[in-house]
Amino acid sequence: MIERYSRPEMAALWTLENKFRAWLEVELAVCEAWCELGVVPAEDMRIIREKADFELDRILEIEERTKHDVIAFLTAVEEKVGPASRWIHLGCTSSDIVDTANGLLLTRAGAIIAEDLDKLLAVLRRMADEHKGRLCMGRTHGIHAEPTTFGLKLTGFYAEFKRHKARLDAAREGVRVGKISGAVGTYAHLSPELEERALNILGLAVDPVSTQIIQRDRHAHFFTALALLAGGIERLGTELRHLQRTEVLEVEEGFSKGQKGSSAMPHKKNPISAENLCGLSRLVRTNALASMENMPLWHERDISHSSVERVIMPDSTILMDYILARMTGLLDRLKVNADNMDRNLQGSFGLFYSQRLLMKLLDKGLKRQEAYEMVQAVAMRCWEERKAFQTEAAADEGLRAHLSPEEFADTFDPSYYLRYENVIYDRVYRED
Repeated sequence: MIERYSRPEMAALWTLENKFRAWLEVELAVCEAWCELGVVPAEDMRIIREKADFELDRILEIEERTKHDVIAFLTAVEEKVGPASRWIHLGCTSSDIVDTANGLLLTRAGAIIAEDLDKLLAVLRRMADEHKGRLCMGRTHGIHAEPTTFGLKLTGFYAEFKRHKARLDAAREGVRVGKISGAVGTYAHLSPELEERALNILGLAVDPVSTQIIQRDRHAHFFTALALLAGGIERLGTELRHLQRTEVLEVEEGFSKGQKGSSAMPHKKNPISAENLCGLSRLVRTNALASMENMPLWHERDISHSSVERVIMPDSTILMDYILARMTGLLDRLKVNADNMDRNLQGSFGLFYSQRLLMKLLDKGLKRQEAYEMVQAVAMRCWEERKAFQTEAAADEGLRAHLSPEEFADTFDPSYYLRYENVIYDRVYRED
């Protein structure tokens, strides 16, 4: 299922092969910087460019003996390059390479997720335009409240995901850094100029002050942005699940030919995509907590964060890619049942007009509690006896003493609830 929705480039980004390719990118950038500074001879740099390579199996074979993945990687590359390899990794420590490569990988993963998010936003915008003015029941505590529109529901989610996009963009910039500053970040065998040159080649910013590593608050920011985004997906998924309940049935997930909903009950059509996405969102949030646990390390570093990141970096980004793509597909194929929205509006006998009626009475000068109790008495009677609120209100002597037939008709006009929809749309979509 993951393969069906995830983009191939996201999965390819986190293969073991590609991890070492990213390490090689960093090593080559450092060599290029040394060459620009006149340390690495031009001929040796040419040889390094032409021959620097590795075979994954050879790295793994060496690592069996060395128990150190960076040394195994360097040894495999040295075997390919020959004598000129003496310049590779010059003055560096392992984290110079690993952390900088992770900056590359997270930046690239973040770019893919940002593209996914743009696609989701486009579908939400299209649907919001399609369903503008489409009255449906708004619910608080799961209970009928007052009408909203389905377009406004979608617009609310659009606005939220725009905020998620802004947070993601900031978090991507936060991890778009590298460090080539040596064993404890003092440039003892390197220089800030070398670092800047190498990172410019890679398209990364310089971490202004690093220890042996880049500080993990940057990574926690990134994974927390993903967690918040996943929370938005779960909020949307939960809304769709509620709206698909049999008693509501205002929307339905697409159901393809040959699809089955239950091994026991042939009639079943379940909101399985929304349910899956709600579950997977919890994993992304869990990984964000792990990223925060990685922040406090011993002195200039320890290695407790490394094992965690080998899991959460690929898992969270691949999951987020999948989650966004699947939610976009779900919305694109969503069946919207306008007739059921109309039916549900009347399902509580028009009681949603109660505040409108209350406001009319307040306009007539009645005290709030007096007016409230008058309206509530009629509303509770309608609920208990299953009678139409508009009819009962118009027949109530107490209410008729204050409102004319024309005022009653105006009170029960559903278009009243659409008055400011255009204003909200303009506020949300103005920048687009």
